[in-house]
Amino acid sequence: MSNLLHRYPSFRNGVHPPESKADTHALKIRQFPFSPVLVIPLSQHIGAPAVAVVREGEEVARGQLLARSDGFMSVPQHAPASGIVQRIDFVPSITGKMVPGIYLKPHPGSSQEVAEGEPCDLGTASPDDIIAAVQSAGIVGLGGAAFPTHVKLKPPEGKTVETLIINGIECEPYLTTDHRVMLEHTADIYMGIRYLLKATTAQRAIIGVEANKLDAADALRAAAPDDMPVTTGVVEVKYPQGAEKMLITALLGKEVPSGGLPVDVGTVVVNVATAAEIGRLLPHGRGIQERVVTITGPAVGRKGNYRIPIGTPLRFALEQVDVSDNVSRVFLGGPMMGQALSSLDIPITKGTSGFVAFTSAETAAEEPEYPCIRCAYCVDACPIYLNPSQLGILAKNEEFDRMADDHSLMDCFECGACSYVCPSHIPLVQRFRDAKAIVRERQAA
Repeated sequence: MSNLLHRYPSFRNGVHPPESKADTHALKIRQFPFSPVLVIPLSQHIGAPAVAVVREGEEVARGQLLARSDGFMSVPQHAPASGIVQRIDFVPSITGKMVPGIYLKPHPGSSQEVAEGEPCDLGTASPDDIIAAVQSAGIVGLGGAAFPTHVKLKPPEGKTVETLIINGIECEPYLTTDHRVMLEHTADIYMGIRYLLKATTAQRAIIGVEANKLDAADALRAAAPDDMPVTTGVVEVKYPQGAEKMLITALLGKEVPSGGLPVDVGTVVVNVATAAEIGRLLPHGRGIQERVVTITGPAVGRKGNYRIPIGTPLRFALEQVDVSDNVSRVFLGGPMMGQALSSLDIPITKGTSGFVAFTSAETAAEEPEYPCIRCAYCVDACPIYLNPSQLGILAKNEEFDRMADDHSLMDCFECGACSYVCPSHIPLVQRFRDAKAIVRERQAA
Protein backbone atom coordinates (compact mmCIF):
# COMPACT_ATOMS: atom_id res chain seq x y z
CA MET A 1 0.00 0.00 0.00
CA SER A 2 2.75 2.48 0.93
CA ASN A 3 4.57 1.84 -2.36
CA LEU A 4 1.35 2.61 -4.21
CA LEU A 5 0.87 5.88 -2.35
CA HIS A 6 4.47 6.95 -2.88
CA ARG A 7 3.80 7.24 -6.61
CA TYR A 8 2.08 10.50 -5.78
CA PRO A 9 3.82 13.82 -5.03
CA SER A 10 4.10 15.08 -1.47
CA PHE A 11 6.31 17.10 0.92
CA ARG A 12 9.11 16.05 3.25
CA ASN A 13 8.50 14.86 6.81
CA GLY A 14 4.96 14.56 8.18
CA VAL A 15 3.21 11.62 9.85
CA HIS A 16 0.67 8.90 9.09
CA PRO A 17 -2.00 8.79 11.80
CA PRO A 18 -4.91 6.34 11.35
CA GLU A 19 -7.38 7.86 8.89
CA SER A 20 -10.50 6.69 10.77
CA LYS A 21 -12.77 7.84 7.93
CA ALA A 22 -14.43 4.52 7.09
CA ASP A 23 -17.54 5.17 9.19
CA THR A 24 -18.63 8.29 7.29
CA HIS A 25 -16.83 8.62 3.95
CA ALA A 26 -19.62 6.80 2.09
CA LEU A 27 -22.52 8.50 3.91
CA LYS A 28 -24.33 11.13 1.85
CA ILE A 29 -24.91 14.64 3.20
CA ARG A 30 -28.18 14.92 5.13
CA GLN A 31 -30.10 17.99 6.28
CA PHE A 32 -30.06 18.65 10.02
CA PRO A 33 -33.07 19.94 12.00
CA PHE A 34 -33.23 23.40 13.54
CA SER A 35 -32.49 23.63 17.25
CA PRO A 36 -35.01 25.45 19.49
CA VAL A 37 -32.57 28.37 19.76
CA LEU A 38 -29.68 29.26 17.44
CA VAL A 39 -26.64 30.96 19.00
CA ILE A 40 -24.85 33.16 16.46
CA PRO A 41 -21.50 34.72 17.45
CA LEU A 42 -20.76 38.03 15.74
CA SER A 43 -17.17 36.91 15.23
CA GLN A 44 -16.91 33.62 13.35
CA HIS A 45 -13.82 34.66 11.46
CA ILE A 46 -10.33 36.06 11.81
CA GLY A 47 -10.67 39.84 11.95
CA ALA A 48 -13.06 42.43 13.36
CA PRO A 49 -16.43 41.12 14.64
CA ALA A 50 -19.56 41.96 12.68
CA VAL A 51 -21.89 44.68 14.00
CA ALA A 52 -25.53 43.75 14.72
CA VAL A 53 -28.15 45.53 12.58
CA VAL A 54 -31.22 43.90 14.16
CA ARG A 55 -32.84 44.54 17.52
CA GLU A 56 -34.24 42.29 20.21
CA GLY A 57 -37.76 41.09 19.46
CA GLU A 58 -37.39 41.68 15.71
CA GLU A 59 -38.75 39.08 13.31
CA VAL A 60 -36.21 38.04 10.66
CA ALA A 61 -36.32 35.89 7.52
CA ARG A 62 -33.88 33.13 6.73
CA GLY A 63 -30.86 34.59 4.93
CA GLN A 64 -31.56 38.13 6.17
CA LEU A 65 -28.60 40.22 7.28
CA LEU A 66 -28.19 40.06 11.06
CA ALA A 67 -24.85 41.85 11.37
CA ARG A 68 -22.83 43.90 8.89
CA SER A 69 -19.09 43.61 8.34
CA ASP A 70 -16.95 46.11 10.25
CA GLY A 71 -14.30 46.96 7.67
CA PHE A 72 -12.42 44.99 5.02
CA MET A 73 -11.07 42.39 7.47
CA SER A 74 -14.56 41.36 8.56
CA VAL A 75 -17.61 39.52 7.19
CA PRO A 76 -21.34 39.83 7.87
CA GLN A 77 -23.61 37.27 9.55
CA HIS A 78 -26.92 36.12 8.11
CA ALA A 79 -29.97 34.54 9.72
CA PRO A 80 -29.70 30.72 9.62
CA ALA A 81 -33.48 30.50 10.06
CA SER A 82 -36.64 32.58 9.97
CA GLY A 83 -37.60 33.48 13.51
CA ILE A 84 -37.44 36.01 16.34
CA VAL A 85 -34.33 37.68 17.72
CA GLN A 86 -34.64 36.70 21.38
CA ARG A 87 -31.76 38.79 22.63
CA ILE A 88 -28.40 40.29 21.71
CA ASP A 89 -25.96 39.32 24.41
CA PHE A 90 -22.75 37.44 25.11
CA VAL A 91 -22.53 33.85 23.84
CA PRO A 92 -20.08 31.03 24.66
CA SER A 93 -17.12 30.39 22.34
CA ILE A 94 -14.42 27.77 21.74
CA THR A 95 -11.88 29.98 23.54
CA GLY A 96 -13.79 29.66 26.79
CA LYS A 97 -14.61 33.37 26.70
CA MET A 98 -18.05 34.91 26.24
CA VAL A 99 -18.26 36.92 23.00
CA PRO A 100 -20.96 39.18 21.51
CA GLY A 101 -23.69 37.30 19.68
CA ILE A 102 -27.35 36.90 18.80
CA TYR A 103 -29.87 34.38 20.16
CA LEU A 104 -32.41 33.50 17.44
CA LYS A 105 -35.56 31.42 18.02
CA PRO A 106 -36.65 29.75 14.72
CA HIS A 107 -40.33 29.70 13.76
CA PRO A 108 -41.39 26.03 14.08
CA GLY A 109 -43.91 26.23 11.24
CA SER A 110 -41.85 28.22 8.77
CA SER A 111 -40.95 26.75 5.37
CA GLN A 112 -37.44 28.17 5.95
CA GLU A 113 -37.07 29.08 2.29
CA VAL A 114 -34.35 31.57 1.42
CA ALA A 115 -35.28 34.59 -0.66
CA GLU A 116 -33.31 35.47 -3.77
CA GLY A 117 -30.89 38.35 -3.37
CA GLU A 118 -28.99 40.36 -5.96
CA PRO A 119 -27.01 37.85 -8.06
CA CYS A 120 -23.37 38.40 -8.88
CA ASP A 121 -23.43 38.07 -12.65
CA LEU A 122 -20.27 36.20 -13.65
CA GLY A 123 -20.34 37.56 -17.19
CA THR A 124 -20.38 41.24 -16.28
CA ALA A 125 -18.81 41.32 -12.79
CA SER A 126 -15.31 42.70 -12.38
CA PRO A 127 -12.78 41.06 -10.02
CA ASP A 128 -13.60 43.71 -7.41
CA ASP A 129 -17.32 43.03 -7.83
CA ILE A 130 -16.76 39.33 -7.15
CA ILE A 131 -14.56 40.04 -4.12
CA ALA A 132 -17.25 42.34 -2.74
CA ALA A 133 -19.93 39.70 -3.37
CA VAL A 134 -17.86 37.06 -1.53
CA GLN A 135 -17.57 39.40 1.45
CA SER A 136 -21.29 40.24 1.34
CA ALA A 137 -22.10 36.52 1.42
CA GLY A 138 -20.14 36.20 4.68
CA ILE A 139 -17.90 33.48 3.25
CA VAL A 140 -14.81 32.40 5.18
CA GLY A 141 -12.43 29.46 4.87
CA LEU A 142 -14.59 26.42 5.66
CA GLY A 143 -11.61 24.14 6.17
CA GLY A 144 -11.33 25.35 9.76
CA ALA A 145 -9.19 28.50 9.67
CA ALA A 146 -12.21 30.80 9.07
CA PHE A 147 -10.03 33.41 7.34
CA PRO A 148 -12.20 35.86 5.35
CA THR A 149 -12.08 34.50 1.80
CA HIS A 150 -12.43 37.87 0.08
CA VAL A 151 -9.19 39.07 1.72
CA LYS A 152 -7.31 36.14 0.17
CA LEU A 153 -8.63 37.07 -3.26
CA LYS A 154 -7.18 40.59 -3.12
CA PRO A 155 -3.38 40.17 -3.43
CA PRO A 156 -1.12 42.88 -2.01
CA GLU A 157 0.24 45.57 -4.29
CA GLY A 158 2.91 44.16 -6.58
CA LYS A 159 1.81 40.53 -6.19
CA THR A 160 0.14 38.50 -8.94
CA VAL A 161 -1.67 35.17 -8.82
CA GLU A 162 -0.71 32.61 -11.44
CA THR A 163 -2.26 29.46 -9.96
CA LEU A 164 -5.45 28.91 -7.99
CA ILE A 165 -5.29 25.77 -5.83
CA ILE A 166 -8.54 24.24 -4.59
CA ASN A 167 -7.77 22.30 -1.43
CA GLY A 168 -9.69 19.01 -1.28
CA ILE A 169 -7.11 17.14 0.80
CA GLU A 170 -8.97 16.83 4.14
CA CYS A 171 -6.08 15.03 5.85
CA GLU A 172 -7.50 15.44 9.38
CA PRO A 173 -8.51 12.00 10.75
CA TYR A 174 -12.24 11.23 10.97
CA LEU A 175 -13.45 14.20 8.88
CA THR A 176 -15.16 13.53 5.52
CA THR A 177 -17.13 16.69 4.73
CA ASP A 178 -14.88 17.82 1.86
CA HIS A 179 -14.90 14.29 0.44
CA ARG A 180 -18.70 14.27 0.29
CA VAL A 181 -18.84 17.81 -1.13
CA MET A 182 -16.50 16.76 -3.95
CA LEU A 183 -18.73 13.79 -4.75
CA GLU A 184 -22.11 15.47 -4.38
CA HIS A 185 -21.57 19.11 -5.35
CA THR A 186 -19.15 19.09 -8.28
CA ALA A 187 -21.25 21.62 -10.24
CA ASP A 188 -21.11 24.09 -7.35
CA ILE A 189 -17.35 23.58 -7.04
CA TYR A 190 -16.75 24.38 -10.71
CA MET A 191 -19.06 27.39 -10.60
CA GLY A 192 -17.10 28.61 -7.57
CA ILE A 193 -13.83 28.09 -9.45
CA ARG A 194 -15.15 30.26 -12.30
CA TYR A 195 -15.75 33.10 -9.87
CA LEU A 196 -12.37 32.55 -8.18
CA LEU A 197 -10.41 32.48 -11.45
CA LYS A 198 -11.96 35.76 -12.52
CA ALA A 199 -11.50 37.37 -9.10
CA THR A 200 -7.81 36.43 -8.84
CA THR A 201 -7.02 36.64 -12.59
CA ALA A 202 -5.18 33.33 -12.15
CA GLN A 203 -4.23 31.55 -15.36
CA ARG A 204 -5.14 28.07 -14.15
CA ALA A 205 -6.65 26.08 -11.29
CA ILE A 206 -5.60 22.79 -9.73
CA ILE A 207 -7.86 20.77 -7.45
CA GLY A 208 -5.71 18.88 -4.94
CA VAL A 209 -7.08 15.51 -3.76
CA GLU A 210 -5.41 12.87 -1.56
CA ALA A 211 -4.94 9.36 -2.93
CA ASN A 212 -7.46 7.95 -0.45
CA LYS A 213 -10.23 9.86 -2.27
CA LEU A 214 -9.75 8.61 -5.82
CA ASP A 215 -13.53 8.41 -6.30
CA ALA A 216 -13.68 12.16 -5.70
CA ALA A 217 -10.80 12.76 -8.13
CA ASP A 218 -12.60 10.68 -10.76
CA ALA A 219 -15.87 12.56 -10.20
CA LEU A 220 -14.16 15.93 -10.51
CA ARG A 221 -12.32 14.94 -13.67
CA ALA A 222 -15.49 13.59 -15.25
CA ALA A 223 -17.37 16.82 -14.51
CA ALA A 224 -14.60 19.25 -15.51
CA PRO A 225 -15.88 21.82 -18.06
CA ASP A 226 -14.02 21.84 -21.35
CA ASP A 227 -13.67 25.63 -21.33
CA MET A 228 -11.90 25.90 -17.96
CA PRO A 229 -8.12 25.74 -17.35
CA VAL A 230 -8.57 23.31 -14.45
CA THR A 231 -6.95 19.98 -13.59
CA THR A 232 -7.20 17.57 -10.66
CA GLY A 233 -3.93 16.57 -8.99
CA VAL A 234 -3.70 13.54 -6.71
CA VAL A 235 -1.14 13.67 -3.89
CA GLU A 236 0.18 11.20 -1.32
CA VAL A 237 -1.83 10.34 1.78
CA LYS A 238 0.13 12.01 4.56
CA TYR A 239 -0.54 14.43 7.38
CA PRO A 240 -0.56 17.50 7.20
CA GLN A 241 -0.86 17.33 3.42
CA GLY A 242 -3.80 19.75 3.53
CA ALA A 243 -1.80 22.64 4.99
CA GLU A 244 -1.43 25.38 2.38
CA LYS A 245 2.36 25.37 2.29
CA MET A 246 2.55 21.57 2.10
CA LEU A 247 0.00 21.37 -0.70
CA ILE A 248 1.79 24.05 -2.73
CA THR A 249 5.03 22.07 -2.39
CA ALA A 250 3.34 18.83 -3.43
CA LEU A 251 1.49 20.23 -6.44
CA LEU A 252 3.87 22.93 -7.68
CA GLY A 253 7.26 22.02 -6.21
CA LYS A 254 7.52 25.50 -4.68
CA GLU A 255 8.23 26.47 -1.07
CA VAL A 256 6.54 29.43 0.57
CA PRO A 257 9.30 31.40 2.37
CA SER A 258 9.43 31.64 6.15
CA GLY A 259 6.95 34.26 7.28
CA GLY A 260 5.51 34.41 3.78
CA LEU A 261 2.15 33.73 2.18
CA PRO A 262 1.08 31.57 -0.78
CA VAL A 263 0.77 34.70 -2.91
CA ASP A 264 4.55 35.13 -2.53
CA VAL A 265 4.90 32.17 -4.92
CA GLY A 266 2.03 33.30 -7.16
CA THR A 267 -0.61 31.10 -5.57
CA VAL A 268 -3.95 31.41 -3.78
CA VAL A 269 -5.32 28.35 -1.93
CA VAL A 270 -9.06 28.00 -1.28
CA ASN A 271 -10.76 25.10 0.48
CA VAL A 272 -12.99 22.99 -1.77
CA ALA A 273 -16.09 23.46 0.41
CA THR A 274 -15.48 27.22 0.35
CA ALA A 275 -15.35 27.13 -3.46
CA ALA A 276 -18.61 25.15 -3.49
CA GLU A 277 -20.33 27.74 -1.27
CA ILE A 278 -19.17 30.54 -3.57
CA GLY A 279 -20.64 28.65 -6.51
CA ARG A 280 -23.84 27.94 -4.60
CA LEU A 281 -24.49 31.38 -3.11
CA LEU A 282 -23.18 34.08 -5.47
CA PRO A 283 -25.48 33.26 -8.44
CA HIS A 284 -28.43 33.84 -6.07
CA GLY A 285 -27.05 36.76 -4.05
CA ARG A 286 -27.43 34.87 -0.78
CA GLY A 287 -25.42 34.75 2.43
CA ILE A 288 -24.14 31.61 4.10
CA GLN A 289 -26.59 30.17 6.66
CA GLU A 290 -25.39 26.57 7.02
CA ARG A 291 -22.44 24.30 6.34
CA VAL A 292 -21.57 20.60 6.03
CA VAL A 293 -20.24 19.07 9.25
CA THR A 294 -18.97 15.55 10.01
CA ILE A 295 -20.26 14.17 13.32
CA THR A 296 -18.43 10.99 14.23
CA GLY A 297 -16.34 9.13 16.77
CA PRO A 298 -16.80 6.04 18.97
CA ALA A 299 -19.35 7.84 21.18
CA VAL A 300 -21.68 8.74 18.29
CA GLY A 301 -24.56 6.39 17.47
CA ARG A 302 -25.66 7.94 14.14
CA LYS A 303 -22.45 9.10 12.52
CA GLY A 304 -22.72 11.11 9.36
CA ASN A 305 -22.15 14.19 7.25
CA TYR A 306 -24.82 16.78 7.92
CA ARG A 307 -25.74 20.19 6.53
CA ILE A 308 -26.23 22.07 9.79
CA PRO A 309 -27.54 25.61 10.41
CA ILE A 310 -24.90 28.00 11.70
CA GLY A 311 -25.47 28.62 15.41
CA THR A 312 -26.68 25.13 16.29
CA PRO A 313 -25.48 24.33 19.84
CA LEU A 314 -23.21 21.29 20.00
CA ARG A 315 -25.24 19.82 22.84
CA PHE A 316 -28.35 19.79 20.62
CA ALA A 317 -26.39 18.34 17.70
CA LEU A 318 -25.00 15.48 19.79
CA GLU A 319 -28.45 14.69 21.16
CA GLN A 320 -29.75 14.32 17.60
CA VAL A 321 -27.10 11.73 16.70
CA ASP A 322 -27.55 9.52 19.79
CA VAL A 323 -24.32 10.32 21.60
CA SER A 324 -23.32 7.78 24.24
CA ASP A 325 -23.98 8.45 27.92
CA ASN A 326 -20.31 7.82 28.71
CA VAL A 327 -18.94 10.40 26.27
CA SER A 328 -15.80 11.78 27.88
CA ARG A 329 -14.19 14.05 25.33
CA VAL A 330 -15.32 15.94 22.24
CA PHE A 331 -12.88 17.45 19.75
CA LEU A 332 -14.06 20.33 17.61
CA GLY A 333 -12.40 19.95 14.21
CA GLY A 334 -10.72 16.57 14.69
CA PRO A 335 -8.12 15.03 17.01
CA MET A 336 -4.95 16.44 15.38
CA MET A 337 -5.61 20.16 14.88
CA GLY A 338 -8.91 20.40 16.71
CA GLN A 339 -9.51 21.48 20.27
CA ALA A 340 -10.96 19.43 23.12
CA LEU A 341 -14.06 21.17 24.41
CA SER A 342 -14.65 22.16 28.00
CA SER A 343 -18.33 22.89 27.29
CA LEU A 344 -20.97 21.58 24.88
CA ASP A 345 -22.87 24.87 24.93
CA ILE A 346 -20.77 26.47 22.18
CA PRO A 347 -22.42 26.73 18.75
CA ILE A 348 -21.41 25.41 15.36
CA THR A 349 -19.82 28.26 13.42
CA LYS A 350 -18.69 28.75 9.84
CA GLY A 351 -15.28 27.27 10.68
CA THR A 352 -16.67 24.05 12.19
CA SER A 353 -15.80 21.25 9.76
CA GLY A 354 -16.64 18.47 12.21
CA PHE A 355 -16.53 17.18 15.73
CA VAL A 356 -15.42 13.84 17.09
CA ALA A 357 -16.75 12.34 20.32
CA PHE A 358 -14.88 9.71 22.35
CA THR A 359 -16.01 7.54 25.26
CA SER A 360 -14.11 6.92 28.48
CA ALA A 361 -12.83 3.65 26.98
CA GLU A 362 -10.69 5.54 24.44
CA THR A 363 -9.47 8.28 26.76
CA ALA A 364 -8.75 6.14 29.83
CA ALA A 365 -5.46 4.89 28.36
CA GLU A 366 -3.89 8.35 27.99
CA GLU A 367 -0.26 8.33 29.10
CA PRO A 368 1.28 10.79 31.59
CA GLU A 369 3.86 13.32 30.42
CA TYR A 370 7.54 12.42 30.79
CA PRO A 371 10.72 14.51 30.32
CA CYS A 372 12.04 15.05 26.80
CA ILE A 373 14.55 12.32 25.85
CA ARG A 374 15.89 14.25 22.82
CA CYS A 375 14.99 11.46 20.40
CA ALA A 376 14.33 14.01 17.59
CA TYR A 377 11.19 12.21 16.40
CA CYS A 378 9.45 15.60 16.46
CA VAL A 379 12.18 17.14 14.31
CA ASP A 380 11.74 14.40 11.70
CA ALA A 381 7.95 14.88 11.76
CA CYS A 382 7.79 18.68 11.52
CA PRO A 383 6.75 19.62 7.94
CA ILE A 384 8.34 23.07 8.13
CA TYR A 385 11.68 21.99 9.63
CA LEU A 386 11.35 23.54 13.08
CA ASN A 387 12.90 22.03 16.20
CA PRO A 388 9.83 21.29 18.37
CA SER A 389 11.98 19.78 21.13
CA GLN A 390 13.94 23.02 21.58
CA LEU A 391 10.79 25.09 21.29
CA GLY A 392 9.12 22.93 23.94
CA ILE A 393 12.00 23.49 26.38
CA LEU A 394 11.88 27.25 25.77
CA ALA A 395 8.10 27.24 26.27
CA LYS A 396 8.46 25.42 29.57
CA ASN A 397 10.97 28.06 30.68
CA GLU A 398 8.64 30.84 29.42
CA GLU A 399 11.27 32.17 27.01
CA PHE A 400 8.61 33.19 24.51
CA ASP A 401 10.54 36.00 22.82
CA ARG A 402 13.44 33.62 22.07
CA MET A 403 10.97 31.16 20.60
CA ALA A 404 9.71 33.79 18.17
CA ASP A 405 12.94 35.65 17.42
CA ASP A 406 15.45 32.80 17.26
CA HIS A 407 13.40 29.67 16.51
CA SER A 408 10.64 30.78 14.08
CA LEU A 409 7.76 29.99 16.44
CA MET A 410 5.28 31.99 14.38
CA ASP A 411 5.88 29.74 11.34
CA CYS A 412 4.28 26.87 13.27
CA PHE A 413 0.73 26.25 12.05
CA GLU A 414 -0.10 23.92 14.95
CA CYS A 415 -0.58 20.73 12.93
CA GLY A 416 0.19 18.56 15.96
CA ALA A 417 2.57 16.17 14.18
CA CYS A 418 5.21 16.74 16.87
CA SER A 419 2.81 15.91 19.70
CA TYR A 420 1.62 12.83 17.82
CA VAL A 421 5.07 11.23 17.58
CA CYS A 422 6.44 12.31 20.98
CA PRO A 423 7.17 9.16 23.07
CA SER A 424 7.19 11.31 26.22
CA HIS A 425 3.64 12.51 25.51
CA ILE A 426 4.63 16.18 25.83
CA PRO A 427 1.75 18.44 24.69
CA LEU A 428 4.05 20.40 22.39
CA VAL A 429 1.44 21.92 20.10
CA GLN A 430 -0.60 23.19 23.05
CA ARG A 431 2.50 24.89 24.46
CA PHE A 432 3.24 26.46 21.10
CA ARG A 433 -0.36 27.67 20.80
CA ASP A 434 -0.16 29.31 24.22
CA ALA A 435 3.27 30.80 23.46
CA LYS A 436 2.06 32.30 20.18
CA ALA A 437 -0.88 33.92 21.95
CA ILE A 438 1.50 35.52 24.47
CA VAL A 439 3.84 36.75 21.70
CA ARG A 440 0.91 38.31 19.84
CA GLU A 441 -0.28 40.06 23.01
CA ARG A 442 3.22 41.46 23.59
CA GLN A 443 3.50 42.62 19.99
CA ALA A 444 0.10 44.30 20.18
CA ALA A 445 1.07 46.04 23.42
